[in-house]
Amino acid sequence: MFGIDSLELLAIALVALLVIGPKDLPKAMRWLGQWTGKARAMSRHLRTGFDAMMREAELEEMQKIWAQQNEAIMKATALPENALPDLSGANLAGPVPLDPAFQGWPDPLPPETPAETQPSGPPAEAAASAAAPAAKTPRKSRAKKPAATQPDPSGTAEAP
Repeated sequence: MFGIDSLELLAIALVALLVIGPKDLPKAMRWLGQWTGKARAMSRHLRTGFDAMMREAELEEMQKIWAQQNEAIMKATALPENALPDLSGANLAGPVPLDPAFQGWPDPLPPETPAETQPSGPPAEAAASAAAPAAKTPRKSRAKKPAATQPDPSGTAEAP
């Protein structure tokens, strides 16, 4: 920070030990630490305030630039004065036609034919299959395997 080498720091510590003395050296170091902490807090507070002012100045500058660019875009894309119809109140009975040749929107879906709405097959089968779900067959139970007997490792079998 100040360019003090370890040898110079050792020399300062020895001089402080000789001048202040071993009895009062801890009190002096505590006092120095407290003042160093206060100085750091004040510098941090000053730096934070300075950074906030810089951000506000940059923000104001960016807002001015944005307003200028927005105004230039609005001028470049401005509509002619009579491009929109007058909707001040006299002619509000219906929609404003955009094009005299406009004849309406086409239907999005074609009309349904009767053949498409009826299901294939006889109606009785379709009604019966829709009304009753298929019957489930019960599962077969598995036969349990008998427990295998393990041979006696000693080779002698006990009599029952």
